[in-house]
Amino acid sequence: MATINDVCKTTGLSKATVSRVINGSSQVKPATRELVMSAMKQLNYHPSGVAQALATKISNTIGLILPEFQSNYFGNILFQAEQCVQKANKKLVVVNSKKQAAGEKESVRALAFQRCDAILLYSRHLTSEQLVELQAEVNIPLIALNRQLSTDKLVSFGLEQTQLARIAMQHLLELGHRDIACITSPLDSETGRRRYEVYQELLTPLHPELPESWTAEGENTMQTGYDCTVKLLQSPSPFTAIFACNDDMALGALRALHDAGLHVPNDIAVIGIDNEPAAGFSIPSLSTVSLPILELTDAAMQLAIRYSNKETVTMTHQIYSGELIVRESTR
Repeated sequence: MATINDVCKTTGLSKATVSRVINGSSQVKPATRELVMSAMKQLNYHPSGVAQALATKISNTIGLILPEFQSNYFGNILFQAEQCVQKANKKLVVVNSKKQAAGEKESVRALAFQRCDAILLYSRHLTSEQLVELQAEVNIPLIALNRQLSTDKLVSFGLEQTQLARIAMQHLLELGHRDIACITSPLDSETGRRRYEVYQELLTPLHPELPESWTAEGENTMQTGYDCTVKLLQSPSPFTAIFACNDDMALGALRALHDAGLHVPNDIAVIGIDNEPAAGFSIPSLSTVSLPILELTDAAMQLAIRYSNKETVTMTHQIYSGELIVRESTR
C-alpha cells in the first residue's frame, strides 16, 4: 500500500509540500498541485481521512440525527441533506435517536467522537437548557432542527407549530364544525404538545368542558391513526371532524372511518399536517397543511457547510410557516 513517503519520492517534493496539497492549502502552486495529484493517482494513494482531520481540524463530515427513518417526512430531510453535501463535496453521517431524549444525547456524543465538523439534531425531547449543555459538552457546532429556540448559544431551524395547527383547526371551524376530535402526536414531544394546545385553545370556548373522549394520543403512524379513530368512534359525544396532528395518522383515520361505514367528509371531515405524497392520492384525497421542510433542511445544511469550512457564522433562529392545502376530505 502506497504511503505519503512514496508520493514524496515520486514527485521529489518534501513531505510538508505534499501534505499542503492533500489538505487543500491555497499556498501551493497549480503545477505543484497537479504533480502531486498525478502521483497519488499513479500510486493509488488515498490519504487517511482521520489524519487529515487531525492536521486541518476539518473532517469534511456533517452529522445528521433523526428520530426515525420510516416516514416520507424524514426521507425528505435525508434526501435534501444528501444533495447538499454532495454539492459541497462533504460527507454525511446519519444516526437514529430512536425517539428518545437519551438517544438524542448519545447520538450527538457519538458524532462528536467521529469528529464531525457540525451536527444537525432533529430534536423532539431535549429542553433548550439541555441542548445548550450538550453544545458546550461536545464543543462542536450543534444545529437544532424542529425547535423554536431563543438562546444565543446555538442555532435553530424550526416550524411554527402553533401556526400549523391553527391553520388546520381554523379551516374546520370555518366550515362550520364545532364538535372536533383530535388525534395527537406523542405528547411527550414539543411538537405534540404545541399542536394539541392549539386544539384545546380553539375548541374550549365552544366546549368549556371539552370531552376527554374526543382526544386520542397516537404515534405519528397510520396504524395508530387507525386505532385512535376506532377508539374515538366509541365516544359518547358525537363529533363531525377529526384533526389529526400528522398526515400518516390522518390517512389511518380515513381507513378506519371507511371500515366503520362512514363517509368522508359528509359524515366526518378529516384534516392532517405534513402534505405527504400519499395525501393527494388517498380516497378521498386528504386536506392538510404543507410544510417547507426541504427549504428548512437546505438552509440548515448550508449553515452546517459554512461551519465545516470554518467560516464565521452568525447565530440565527429561523422559523418556517405552513400553507393550507384543501382537498376532498374537508370539502
